[in-house]
Amino acid sequence: MAPEPLTPADTTVVLVDYAVGFANLLGSHDLAQHVNNVVGLAKTAKWYGSGLVVTNGESTKPSGPLYPELLDVLGDHPVIERAVDFDSFRDERFAAAVRAEGRENLVIGGIATDGCVLQTALGGMRAGYRVHVVVDASASLSTEAHDAAVQRLTLAGAVPVTWFSLAAEFQLDPRFHDAPHRLRLMRENVPAMAMSARSFGNAHDLGRKAGQAA
Repeated sequence: MAPEPLTPADTTVVLVDYAVGFANLLGSHDLAQHVNNVVGLAKTAKWYGSGLVVTNGESTKPSGPLYPELLDVLGDHPVIERAVDFDSFRDERFAAAVRAEGRENLVIGGIATDGCVLQTALGGMRAGYRVHVVVDASASLSTEAHDAAVQRLTLAGAVPVTWFSLAAEFQLDPRFHDAPHRLRLMRENVPAMAMSARSFGNAHDLGRKAGQAA
């Protein structure tokens, strides 16, 4: 693992198979929290301007189209529909889209961790990319399946990350030093942290007012 932080300029976020037909099958994560994390990851890629490649199986299959909450964030960003299962790199349009981004780091999230995420990540490593897997924006049928896939990927050389830690790394880029993106992500997708920040701000204001009164 390279010790340097990931930057938007050297990172492509890859979103794999966030299809509505899979959502209610997931048992490793709470569904509402999972969707929230997926949306947060997509916003991170869009707002910081990293590379972004989105893929899904054919929408005519029972798995269906992408989560509507994710589509709202993606807007008109292209979605590569694959006839190839599991390893997305076996689809030449997908592989070409990743190459076209021209970035050496891949940050992959998707469904399922022990299926398409696992095989796409391994395919990315075989293709020479430094691969990171977003463990809290990926999910499987069970916690055991998710954890085993993460362990296998880690042993193979992939690096586990979380979506909000990725946003923090992107924020370190000097171009984004004063950007509001991370605070906006906090407000919209990490409400507990946003409430803590408000509580701290309120206590600070009360202390300042008490000091002025004395």
